[in-house]
Amino acid sequence: MTGSDTNDTPDTVSGQYTSLRIERSGHVAEVTLLGPGKGNAMGPDFWRELPIAFGELDRDPEVRAIVLTGSGRNFSYGLDLAAMLPSWSEYLGGDALARPRREFLDEIRRMQDAITSVARTRKPVIAAVAGWCIGGGVDLVSAADVRIASADARFSVREVRVAIVADMGSLQRLASIIGEGHLRELALTGRDIDAARAERIGLVNDVHADRDATLAAARTMAADIAANPPLVVQGVKDVLSVNTDQRVEAGLRYVATWNAAFLPSHDLTEAVQAFLQRREPEFRGE
Repeated sequence: MTGSDTNDTPDTVSGQYTSLRIERSGHVAEVTLLGPGKGNAMGPDFWRELPIAFGELDRDPEVRAIVLTGSGRNFSYGLDLAAMLPSWSEYLGGDALARPRREFLDEIRRMQDAITSVARTRKPVIAAVAGWCIGGGVDLVSAADVRIASADARFSVREVRVAIVADMGSLQRLASIIGEGHLRELALTGRDIDAARAERIGLVNDVHADRDATLAAARTMAADIAANPPLVVQGVKDVLSVNTDQRVEAGLRYVATWNAAFLPSHDLTEAVQAFLQRREPEFRGE
């Protein structure tokens, strides 16, 4: 699959992004995470570009299904803390007053909307996951319609380990995918799970031998979807989403408000310092 055929790929869909590569073959678009942070970590470019890209794909009548994957060995290491923290210093200070907390609430909602753009697109999205899928990576794949993985895939709802309540959608979307009990275990422990466990609990539909096989399977599934009547496919997605959209939106608004109020803490500062110093944090509950 390439984006070199200008007859198939309009300029508005490819060639204008830093954190994403978008290619198209027939009626299937392929979105690949590029970083530029290590392990396709999600920095400022990602949060700005993702909703633009998915908005373009949603409006393109030639696109009927989307494959979402990561470049290199890993899907995504999640939030790029090193890239994002400098712009958050005012929000996270212990003496932050109403204005910076309100601005932080707006920032959280903007980032939530970026992930929601994947769920909101009328075109079915298939996530093909290889290697690590951590934190924000799990938020992202939870917004997809279908997830498949390579045998080396590893998943982690890891925010609790860095003193953050996950606020980009995994806590709201995963219950209907893996069940409340599995979600609570993953979110409260921050444990890593392998592809076999992910398949057992329903986080992924299938596990394939390696990244290439996983991507091939995702492309085949997307082509099968794209061969069906497009308006009916979009209608199926719309009808299925009615059951969860309102609950997800209410949950996102609640966690955004919670984190804007309570995220700044000594434990968060300790988690960030421990991350940067590559040591184990010592949390005090303050």
